[in-house]
Amino acid sequence: MKKIPTVFVRDFEHDPRYVTRGVTPGCEWVLKGEGTPTRKYDGTCVMWDGGRWWARREVKPGKVPPPGFVQVEHDEETGKSVGWEPLERSAFAKWHAEAVRESDDQDWPHPWPHGTYELLGPRINGNPEGFEAHVLLLHDAADEMTDAPRDFDGLAAWLHSHSYEGIVWHHPDGRMAKLKARDFPRHAA
Repeated sequence: MKKIPTVFVRDFEHDPRYVTRGVTPGCEWVLKGEGTPTRKYDGTCVMWDGGRWWARREVKPGKVPPPGFVQVEHDEETGKSVGWEPLERSAFAKWHAEAVRESDDQDWPHPWPHGTYELLGPRINGNPEGFEAHVLLLHDAADEMTDAPRDFDGLAAWLHSHSYEGIVWHHPDGRMAKLKARDFPRHAA
C-alpha cells in the first residue's frame, strides 16, 4: 500500500489543506478521462494478506513506530512514514473484530479475499457514512462514480454537492489517484 497521489498539487505555499489547479505529475491520465472513478469511503484502511489483518498507520516525524510496524513509504514533503501495523495492536482492533463477526453472520465469502478494505461504522471517524454496525468494505467493490467530471472546477462543485469523502480513480495499469471534497475550499464549488 503506497500513498495514493492527489490529482491536483497541494498548496504548500499558502494553505496545504487545499489543492491548486496544477496537476500532480503522473496524474494527468485522470483529466484525460482514463481510469475508473470509484467512491472513496470515509473510514480507516485495513488489509488482509491471507494470513493476517493489518491496519494502515502513519507515523509522524520524530515519533517511534509501533511494534511490528512495516514501513511501505516515507513522504519527504511531510516527513511521515506510511505502512502497516498488526491490526490487533491498532486502536481499531475492537471495531474490526466486531466487523468480522458481523460479516461472518452475513455469510461473507470465506476465505476473505486478499486485499485492502475500508473499516466503517459507528466508532470510526465519527461515522460520516452512517453505518449502524461496523463493517468491512473491499476497496475493489467500491461504487463506481461514472458521472464524476474530470476538470478542476467540475470536480470541486461535484464533490461539494455529494456526501462522499471523495473519489479514487483506478487506471487499468494499476495506477491510482484520489481527490477529496475537503481538498477544495467551499468557495471553490
